[in-house]
Amino acid sequence: MAFLSKKIVRSEYENMVVAGCSSGFGKNLAETLLSEGEQMVVTARNPETIQHFDEKYPQTALCVRLDVTKKDTIDSAVKEAIEKFGKIDVLINNAGYCLRGAVEECTEEEIYAEFNTNFFGAVRMIQAVLPHMRKAGNYSSIAALDTSAGSAFYGAAKCALEGLSCGLRKEIEPLGIKVLVVEPGPFKTDFFDRSIDINPNRISAYDNTANKRKVKISDLSKVDMKWCGMGRACKLITDIIQRPDAPHHILLGSMAVGIGEKFVKDRAEEIQKWKEASESLDA
Repeated sequence: MAFLSKKIVRSEYENMVVAGCSSGFGKNLAETLLSEGEQMVVTARNPETIQHFDEKYPQTALCVRLDVTKKDTIDSAVKEAIEKFGKIDVLINNAGYCLRGAVEECTEEEIYAEFNTNFFGAVRMIQAVLPHMRKAGNYSSIAALDTSAGSAFYGAAKCALEGLSCGLRKEIEPLGIKVLVVEPGPFKTDFFDRSIDINPNRISAYDNTANKRKVKISDLSKVDMKWCGMGRACKLITDIIQRPDAPHHILLGSMAVGIGEKFVKDRAEEIQKWKEASESLDA
């Protein structure tokens, strides 16, 4: 994602559309940005879950129904945004969930549903908003760098989103539009419960791999993990994008950094190991 969040009085606001604000990162990001005076279209499939933003920020928040799998709700949300704010400067693609199950176990319907939200949903948002905007952003995941057993299709959708973002960046940066891919580590949100879809099939061959991850976790206090601070993460994102040297990707948290460093190291070592064989194919 890419956006500006200035802490000074100004005559022109940044106008943002955030997909997926009912909980987790989207909810916290919306609260952070609105509290700093930004104008925002706050969205959710069920508008009742975000109504408090309308009540708390009546002048700067517009709460609308949006389901990234349904183009008509996207078009309606964009239309309302333009009618209220006159323009859209920023898109933040945050909507998504994780399908858990071994590759062999998952059905085509489950796989399509995963991609329909996590990838095609982002595509629909980009295509609908891009004609009205100046900056764009996509939430990915460290799963794009190191996908866990049992979450292969979630990782695949995030890899597709990162590939899309790379090509999109080359198309729209000459137009003055920025693209930032955010790769978060673990945060204490309801993602591990509310946003997990578990495949019901169980092939015993995967009992020690994929099947171990077929769980939902509601009490995260019992999980021993290096959790990231939500408030600090939101501040980092809003601050870093103002820099002229803002990155194309940003990792959130030490766990994400570790995974990113290992990904780069392992890939570099593999390239060097097979470099001679690869280069021998030159005509």
